[in-house]
Amino acid sequence: MNLKRSGILLTICCLVACVVPACGEPTPGAGKDKLPLLSYGSGKTIVRVYTDYFCPPCQSTESELEPLLVDLVKSNKITLVFVDAPIYKDSQVYAKHFLYALKKKNDFEYALRVRSALFEAATGKVNKDALEGFLKDKGITLVPFDAAPVLTRLNALLREDNVTSTPTCLIVKDGKSEKKVGGKEVLKALKELQ
Repeated sequence: MNLKRSGILLTICCLVACVVPACGEPTPGAGKDKLPLLSYGSGKTIVRVYTDYFCPPCQSTESELEPLLVDLVKSNKITLVFVDAPIYKDSQVYAKHFLYALKKKNDFEYALRVRSALFEAATGKVNKDALEGFLKDKGITLVPFDAAPVLTRLNALLREDNVTSTPTCLIVKDGKSEKKVGGKEVLKALKELQ
């Protein structure tokens, strides 16, 4: 979904800074009591994927995106970073629940499972009050915590990568970064990394 002015996204991020999760770069020794990390894989190429669960292009792209990401992460071609971009009304609630789920269990397959459930919930119009029960029925446990320390990083990445719409991915390879916007462009760029 394109925003008319990039300043709108920054304003939204600042307004929801108390509830939107962020993504961190890999930190050695991150354990049970540390903040969940949203990066997976050990490839030299860094791929940051920006999505919003309520974004129609993100929803339609996700089924093709996931197998590409699985292949690239498992073959250690990329280090993948998920970033939830808060564009729609309930986006920040869904993003917070993604982070809470990863606090319980932070591994790649589980992150994909949680993302899939959140996309399903957003497509099915599960409201924020019913979301926790929906996820529980899917076998997803949430561990609420103070996400404030990671919020600063999310806002920095959104600004740094100048993300104004979703889906967007930023690919950092050999010191050069390239941004792809829109489902077709994101999928094409990831296929080229295979």
